[in-house]
Formats: sequence, structure tokens, C-alpha cells
Amino acid sequence: MKLRALILGVCSASAFAFAAHAEAITIATVNNGDMIRMQKLADDFTKKNPDIQLNWVTLEENVLRERVTTDIATKGGQYDIVTIGNYEVPIWAKQDWLLALDKLGPDYDVDDLLPAIRGGLTVDGKLYAAPFYGESAMIMYRTDLFEKAGLKMPEKPSWDFIGDAARKITDRAAGINGICLRGKAGWGENMALLTAMDNSFGGRWFDEKWQPQFDQPEWKKTMDFYVKLMKDAGPEGASSNGFNENLTLFQQGKCGMWIDATVAASFVSDPKNSKVADKVGYAIFPDENTDNHGNWLWSWNLAIPASSQKADAAEKFIAWATSKEYTELVASKQGWAAAPPGTRTSLYKNPEYLKAAPFAEPTLAAMTAADITKPSVKPVPYTGGQFVAIPEFQGLGTTVGQLFSAALAGQSSVDDALAAAQAASVREMTRAGYIK
Repeated sequence: MKLRALILGVCSASAFAFAAHAEAITIATVNNGDMIRMQKLADDFTKKNPDIQLNWVTLEENVLRERVTTDIATKGGQYDIVTIGNYEVPIWAKQDWLLALDKLGPDYDVDDLLPAIRGGLTVDGKLYAAPFYGESAMIMYRTDLFEKAGLKMPEKPSWDFIGDAARKITDRAAGINGICLRGKAGWGENMALLTAMDNSFGGRWFDEKWQPQFDQPEWKKTMDFYVKLMKDAGPEGASSNGFNENLTLFQQGKCGMWIDATVAASFVSDPKNSKVADKVGYAIFPDENTDNHGNWLWSWNLAIPASSQKADAAEKFIAWATSKEYTELVASKQGWAAAPPGTRTSLYKNPEYLKAAPFAEPTLAAMTAADITKPSVKPVPYTGGQFVAIPEFQGLGTTVGQLFSAALAGQSSVDDALAAAQAASVREMTRAGYIK
């Protein structure tokens, strides 16, 4: 017994010593469902890489952006992996804030990444982030409520149709709001929706000379339509609702329609978490006689800050989390419908995924329809869909988002919000040197 105890003690001490020498990497990520799932499945990675320990920092979207931007701009070195969008990647790579991913391994299959997604993460021929999931935006709607109201969703719905339908299916007594749309302030929250919406109305953020366009008819029409629609058919407190809040409302059966990121489809159609899973239809993002369906194209990606001292371990984790093997792991644990969407061509050729995910083809169609090189029907000096791909947009977009969220909450008029947005934009673009 003494010998056995001695052996066990030696083994325990060795294990403790090994754990103490394991390289710890810190991962900053957003509190979206797919990322929460990744954390739960990360034991698969640590079992294969016992010399690497994972520390997670999981934050709400706006907070994540603020903290990661501050850390990476100051070379703080707090994070070894950051979760960022295709807005940040090319801007930060050009400022040497990110490390190129050139050690993903021979089995990673970079060529399988969807061209539009890969292109947005590539600078000078090098990949600076790996996509965890990709998305466009589309309409998710309750087929039972449409049938009850005698409505049929058109193949290419207009905003006028969406407004009329939302009002018809609203039933306040039953707790059903005709439509849920983002209202929470933030360049990647309400301004993602409203920028895409304005694009679909034929508007733009800036003209060819970088003059802000909030004093033009398209933004006026967009904001009047949005605020009135949400007053007539939206939920209470809509100015505080972002992606996650609206997802919960839809899953609970409290939204007749929801226009948002395509990635939400796997969650609204999940019978374990959604009360309306068997009653969801999908349609392309609306337009207003412009044939511009929002041009929303986004990916959440994993990247390594240049300040990280543990780049090799970080790249190993990124290769695992964004691989085809990870997709298969998710499928084996939670079914193919839960697989991270919008990043790999092979997923949309997989018959098991196509069979399990009724939203697969609408998602791919929405992503294919997006053209971020031409966000507006009018000429513009920038790229981007639901964002403007310039460094100043992060701060300016949030400022404008706060003004528009206040208008939705009734704290200001639409006209006052637009005037303030115009003034703030002119001031910032002049300060930054865009306006001469």
C-alpha cells in the first residue's frame, strides 16, 4: 500500500508539474451562441494539446470591440487570440497589429474557404485571420402567422410589403410583435442593420468626395420608415435590443418577423431552444426598388495580435477551431444544423448538412448576393456592406448609432437625430482629412 501511495504521489506531482508548465493562451471572444459552443467543445483541443491551457474572456459584442481595440492599439498583450470582424482585419493588418497565419497546417485546406470570406481576411496575399463563421442578413418569419393573416412572402420582398405584413401580424394581446429589429446603439449593432437598410433604400454614408449624406432623402426615408414601423409593430424597449435580445424574443414566439444575421437561423430552428422551430421561413433581405439587398457580409474571425508572445500555440488553436474537423465535431455532438455556417465551400456541398439545415440554401444565396465592393447603388469612395471600411467608422458609427437609438426610444425626433449625425460626421471627416 505504501509503494502504491508513493507511485500515485509521484504521478500526481508529475502531472501537477506538467500542468504548471503548460503554456496558457488567453482568448477574447463574443458571447454569441456559436462561440459559447466552441468553449464547451474545447476539451477536444486540450486533450490533443495537453501542453496548452485555454483561458477565456467572453464579452458582450460592444464591450469586446472596445477592449480588444484598446489592447491591440496600445500593444497591451492581454490577449493571444482575438475575435474580430472582417471590418477590422484588413485595417489592423495594414497597421501591423496582427500576425499572418502561415502555420495552419497541411490539412487545413485554405482553398476550401468561401472566396468572398477569404478575400476579406487577406492582405498582400497573406491570411491574417481565420473565419469561425460567416453571415449575410435575411428575413426570418413565422409561417403560421403569415398563413393566418393570408400573407405570402414574395421571392424578393419590398420594404413596403414588410411594413404592411408586420402590422397585420402584430397581436399585442397575444404578446406577438410583428417585427423585431436591432435598436441597441453600436456600429456593429443598430448601425449594421440601418446601414444595410439605407443601402437597400438607395442611400449611402458618403458621396464621392466623402461628404456625409444624412441630410439626403434616402436616410430620411430609412429612418422615418424604421422608427414608425418599430412603434407600430416592434417590441417594447426596442432601443435596448441587439442580436442576442432579438434572438431570444424570436425563439420565445414573440416576433412575427426578424431581419438579421443569417447565422441566427440555426438557433431559431433548433427545437431544443426555440418554441417556433417548425414554423420558420426564410427570405432575402428587403429592398425598395433598388435591387440592393443590403449587401451585408460579415464574418467573426480568430486572429493573433502582434503583441502575443505565444503565437505558435495560438495558431494551433485557431487551426483547430476553424477546421473542417471542428465542423464535424459539432455535427457529431449537436447535429449538422448546428455547424458553424458561411465559411467553407465544402459545407454547402455536404448532403447531410443540406438535409438537416433548411436555411442552408437561403444563407448561401444571401451571402452570394452581397457585393461589398459596391455597397450602394450610387457611387461611393469606400467598400463595405453594413459598415464603411475606414478606421474612423468604429467611433463615428457608434456615435451615429447612439443618436439613432435615442430617436427610436423617443428621446429625440428623426430630423434632429439626422441633423446631429450629419454634423458629427462632417466634423469627424474634416478632422481626419477626408474633407479638404
